[in-house]
Amino acid sequence: MNRLAVLSAVVTLALSASIAKAELKLPSIFGHHMVLQRDLENPVWGWADPGTDVSVTFAGKTVTAKADADGQWKVKTQALPGSSHALNMTIKSGAETITFSNIVMGEVWVCSGQSNMQWSLSQAYDPDLEIATANYPNIRLISVPQVGTQEIQDDFEGQWDICTPDTAGQFSAVGYFYGRLLHQTLGVPIGLIDNAWGGSAAEAWVKRDVLEKDGRFDAYLQEWANTEKTFDWDKIMADWKAKADAAKAAGKQAPRPPRNVLTGQHRPGNLWAGVLNPTIGYGIRGAIWYQGESNAGRAYQYDDLFGLMISEWRKAWGQGDFPFYWVQLADFRNEVDAPAESDWAELREAQSNTLLLPNTGQAVIYDIGEGRDIHPRDKQNVAKRLARIALARDYGKTIPYQSPSYKSMEVQGNKAILTFENVGSTLYTFDTREAVGFAVAGEDKVWHKATGKLLGKDRVEVTSEAVETPVAVRYAWADNPVANLRSREGLPVDPFRTDDWPQITDPANAPAQ
Repeated sequence: MNRLAVLSAVVTLALSASIAKAELKLPSIFGHHMVLQRDLENPVWGWADPGTDVSVTFAGKTVTAKADADGQWKVKTQALPGSSHALNMTIKSGAETITFSNIVMGEVWVCSGQSNMQWSLSQAYDPDLEIATANYPNIRLISVPQVGTQEIQDDFEGQWDICTPDTAGQFSAVGYFYGRLLHQTLGVPIGLIDNAWGGSAAEAWVKRDVLEKDGRFDAYLQEWANTEKTFDWDKIMADWKAKADAAKAAGKQAPRPPRNVLTGQHRPGNLWAGVLNPTIGYGIRGAIWYQGESNAGRAYQYDDLFGLMISEWRKAWGQGDFPFYWVQLADFRNEVDAPAESDWAELREAQSNTLLLPNTGQAVIYDIGEGRDIHPRDKQNVAKRLARIALARDYGKTIPYQSPSYKSMEVQGNKAILTFENVGSTLYTFDTREAVGFAVAGEDKVWHKATGKLLGKDRVEVTSEAVETPVAVRYAWADNPVANLRSREGLPVDPFRTDDWPQITDPANAPAQ
């Protein structure tokens, strides 16, 4: 590039920076057709020329702020009840004015996680019918692009869309079905923010410095630190190009392009910075989450990580302990008839343990997955189980929403008598009279297949001819469990174990190198 071109580029950049600095601007989470959370003083923020006054007029009331030295400003609107009446919002600073139209007041939910949340409506069961009927003017959708970075992002490229057959097809299927159920039940507008990224690790959804200060994740962070020191993207691309050129010259298929792990969805902190941060603070009711497959091999760590992630989201959002509901891992891989250890079972246990956090809920779905596909197409029933939690917990509907869960065990000779809670009207065995999915072990810690017999509403008698004196019981403890115990209302019993024996995903139990 010659000197004149360089000078021109510098001037252009300087002018662009000057214009950007003075420009009245809001992040893309605000815009036409957005849904604002009802009954909440909604934060509204953006940028303007430093030191200038900014006014936001909404529903007949004006609030003002002054842009700080960095040009940032923030206000809160008045709290309004739910309404589908279209409103405008006008933002002014000096001679500049921005107006957003067709704003409605309703319930706003974040839809997050990895590929099973990202999985689009067009990939769910009956996509032709579901898309053709996705005509809901008061369901509004916005998707956050997949940006993986260590640099905190304040904005993203996106916009709110009205839910129509043209816009719903590529939106999260679980998110859409969940929002549709809420909309049909509550009769208020629903706003859905989809930021899911397939294959993402939970560590990527937590701020990097939070992980580094914690201490419990040092080994994993050190692995990434080593990768970051040695990863040479330019060399990797050069090597790939050489191989691709050679393959082309030889008339062969070129190798697949490599992936830049530094900008991907696994690097710790990447998705907090690139995907989550631009939306943090927007008025919401809560979040739904479907993730865990990528962390199954680190299930022992997930027991600490998942709760930390939820707590950090809540702390950053500044809306207290907002509802956070997740989907437990579905069944996957081959069914195994004999009891065995399972990293997926350990991840499910870590998810269940996180229910100790306030205002959390879990949809158990090991009965509606697909053994040969990590992406089950049945997103309708997943959304129904999530929606049950919200409708009961947040919206006062008297409906069953909790899966039955293990409470206590009493040993009587060769029998283990288990008591359950949250059983609904009664426990029920689907398809057979016996309860299947149990394993028992004695003092030798060897697991044997067992059967269960219902004893009234909330108890099950578990026995195995191979175990004279049971010491521990497990239920649905497998990647793809064959298990049939549920509430009469159809909610499957949460997988559990009564033992505290070493886990296969505990690094302390890893074989010596």
